[in-house]
Amino acid sequence: MEYSQILYETKGPVALITLNRPEKLNAWTPTMCEEQAQAIERANKDKSVGAIIMTGAGRGFCAGADVQDTFQTRIDGEDPGNDTAGGSGGMPAGVDWLEIIRESKPIIAAVNGAAVGIGITMILPFDIIITTERAKFGLVFIKMGIVPELASTHFLVSRVGWGRASEMMLSGKLYTGEEVHNFGLTEHLVDENSLMEKSFEIANLIASNPDKQLRMTKHLLTENAVTTDLKGAEKLETKLLQECWETEEHKEAVSAFLEKREPKFR
Repeated sequence: MEYSQILYETKGPVALITLNRPEKLNAWTPTMCEEQAQAIERANKDKSVGAIIMTGAGRGFCAGADVQDTFQTRIDGEDPGNDTAGGSGGMPAGVDWLEIIRESKPIIAAVNGAAVGIGITMILPFDIIITTERAKFGLVFIKMGIVPELASTHFLVSRVGWGRASEMMLSGKLYTGEEVHNFGLTEHLVDENSLMEKSFEIANLIASNPDKQLRMTKHLLTENAVTTDLKGAEKLETKLLQECWETEEHKEAVSAFLEKREPKFR
């Protein structure tokens, strides 16, 4: 697939997806969304890839939806993409973003600048978020006369707590990377020059582990993170654990341990 609004490359076991509309601070469009989804699927199918990083070109990560190409187009009576009216959260009908992210290989957001609106909500279900001190975060939906999407009212509370999530969404205020890191929104806060180095450090660490078990663990976190059914959580873990016992990855890990060598999972 030819990309017009993103870039895709691999560096060792890591796939790097870069939002590529720098002249508009990588403002989101349905076309960008479809390209992101395709690139993630491409990485998932590549057996040499163990983790994915998503970042933005230029000064911004993603400054929210392109107002002219999305909101104004819809107000003018046209659908801005492939049936966004029939999709979830304004995304094309063929893109189930939450399913894509939570069922993908581990994915890291490297937030290099402005992350506003969907620039935040798209990454809340990511596995790890890394930001720079100069980045700006804003859940500005209320100021646009709309409400948040992509189950962000769930994920934001999970990351920062009820009160902070309420403040961020009800005020529409912009926050610095340092502020949201202190809230618990991001896992790492780094200076601008260290962002990609830190992101690749973590991505490579994750990518050294077996794909099947990485995705199983993501599934367990998705299903069990907020459940009150502890027996049900344990039952699902046991089911997947028993499946792991029969895998080549488990056999390789045990052999490597006994032979005092590094395991080879890809």
